[in-house]
Amino acid sequence: MRSTAKAPKSTKVSAKKPIAAKAQTRNSPGAGKGLPLKARKPAMVPRSDGDAGVQAYIASMEPWQAAIARRVDALVVTHVPGVRKAVRWHCPFYGVEGQGWFLAFAAFQRHVKFSFFKGASLKPVPPIRQSKDVRSLDVRESDKLDEKQLASWIKQAAAIPGWDGGSKRSGGSVL
Repeated sequence: MRSTAKAPKSTKVSAKKPIAAKAQTRNSPGAGKGLPLKARKPAMVPRSDGDAGVQAYIASMEPWQAAIARRVDALVVTHVPGVRKAVRWHCPFYGVEGQGWFLAFAAFQRHVKFSFFKGASLKPVPPIRQSKDVRSLDVRESDKLDEKQLASWIKQAAAIPGWDGGSKRSGGSVL
C-alpha cells in the first residue's frame, strides 16, 4: 500500500524579490502600469556569414530596437561598398575584406550597443570606453539617433584596419 501523505511545506522565507518589483517586458500582462519596461532578448542567431543572419537578428528585436538597427544597417550598406556581414557570438558584425571587423551591435533590455573595434582612432571618439581600442555608443528608445555622426564613424572605422576576429579557438574568424 502506498502512502498518500504529503511532505510538509517549508516555512523558510524566500529571499527572492516580490513579483511586483520585477520589471515587465512589453509582452507581459499588465505592461505599462507604472513599472519600467524591459525588452525581450533577441533570438540566439547561430554563427553565419552574409546578410540573412543579420536580418534574422534584427527581426527578433523589439520594434524600437529593430528600427534603430535597420537604420544603422542601412547607413553601413550606404557608406561601405562591399561590406561583409556576419553573425558571431550571437551578434551582427560588419567588416571589410582584408581589413577585419569594424562594427558590431547587440540589443540589451534598455538599449542597443554599437561597438567600434578601433573606436579610439575615430574623431570624435565614441563616448563609452570598453577596452584599450574599443569604443561604443548606447542608443535607448528615447534617444534621437545622430545619423550624421554615426555615418562619419562608420566611414572612418571602415577605412582603417579593424579587429582580426580573434583566435579560431574562441570562435573568431578573419575576413
